[in-house]
Amino acid sequence: MTTEVQTSHTPVRKSVTVKAPAERAFRIFTEGIDTWWPRSHHIGKALMRKTVIEGRVGGRCYSEQVDDTECDWGSILVWDPPRRLVIAWQISPNWQYEPELAKSSEVEVWFTPEPDGTTRVDLEHHHFERYGPGADTMRTAVDDPEGWSGLLRHFAARVAQQDAGND
Repeated sequence: MTTEVQTSHTPVRKSVTVKAPAERAFRIFTEGIDTWWPRSHHIGKALMRKTVIEGRVGGRCYSEQVDDTECDWGSILVWDPPRRLVIAWQISPNWQYEPELAKSSEVEVWFTPEPDGTTRVDLEHHHFERYGPGADTMRTAVDDPEGWSGLLRHFAARVAQQDAGND
């Protein structure tokens, strides 16, 4: 008998440690997302001008496009600065906006202060099974080196740049 492993039920987990207090790391991750999120990572129909996270439960996550349109890509489910953030990842496996939360995965991010003054940022992207047949496609995409690993590298570089006084 062959056992098939359903990877769609396995969360994607990534971590990075940044040289910043949790408050600053959280602020750069959320309020400062536009300073580190790559312009290539969006689902809008036109080129992305800016990405925004509205800092409150129920807040939108969206991009502003160069053609003056906006494209939602998520919403805030948990807002607990500077400790935790949960975003409904409202992007379908076809890279389109998914308005139904029941069909969206979630991205949970924890900011843990370390004794040496750094902050460990742990990210878990889960609930891929909500996508149905496209679950493995989305999981594979966000687990790709240019998925969450690459995004956290961009984030860490921005924290380091700001730490060096280069805003």
